[in-house]
Amino acid sequence: MTNNPSLPGGRTGSVLVAGVGSVNGLGAAIARRFGREGFPVLIAGRNAEKLQATEAALLGEGYRVSGTVGDVSLADDAAQFVAEAQKLAPLAVAVHNAGSNRPSPFLKLTEAEFEAHWREHALGGFQLAQAALPALLARGEGSLLFTGASGSLRGKANFAPFAAAKAALRNLAQSLAREFGPQGIHVGHVVIDGGIEGERLLSRLPQLKDQRGPDGLLNIDAIAEAYWVLHQQHRSAWTLELDLRPWAETF
Repeated sequence: MTNNPSLPGGRTGSVLVAGVGSVNGLGAAIARRFGREGFPVLIAGRNAEKLQATEAALLGEGYRVSGTVGDVSLADDAAQFVAEAQKLAPLAVAVHNAGSNRPSPFLKLTEAEFEAHWREHALGGFQLAQAALPALLARGEGSLLFTGASGSLRGKANFAPFAAAKAALRNLAQSLAREFGPQGIHVGHVVIDGGIEGERLLSRLPQLKDQRGPDGLLNIDAIAEAYWVLHQQHRSAWTLELDLRPWAETF
């Protein structure tokens, strides 16, 4: 593929994807998409076994990938992620894809469960941004991308912790875009509105794919394509927020 002059830094620089687990998950799909363009990619996650398996699989597919274990909601770990990515090449893209969703009736929630969601999504986004932005600013360009959810726009019953945390992440992205966009950093927030056809969901609900029908769940590679599109946008027409949903999803 030829170099695109509108793409920040051409095909140079490294990509950091924080929140990678299974090779059949969104984080791995994002790593694969950027790797296909020639970027060296650092994948980071909390589950060492899954991360090592994903790293091995991506290396076997021919991508330049390294893995590091840690928790992006911890400042030291987030800083280490950026440092490891910088060893590959100057950081060009940082993606926050970490955080889970554990529905529960509100009156049965504990403070610890509520805080855990906040730490994974909102605090994790904060820590990654604080760690990555100095590297991107030193470069003078780059992308900082966040995986969001429709929960950031509306809170459903039994999803209060997730909705609160995702709303915080969305507003963090908006504030960062307004502050750092004029300094050359493209901040993007991707609203995932629907079930993702990946290991996390299908391991819990294996029948869901058949129930939803063809393309009734979000394909991980199709989602990853959106992250690539965001990064290569010309700065005269940047997207802050992009929402993705299956064609059959109601909204």
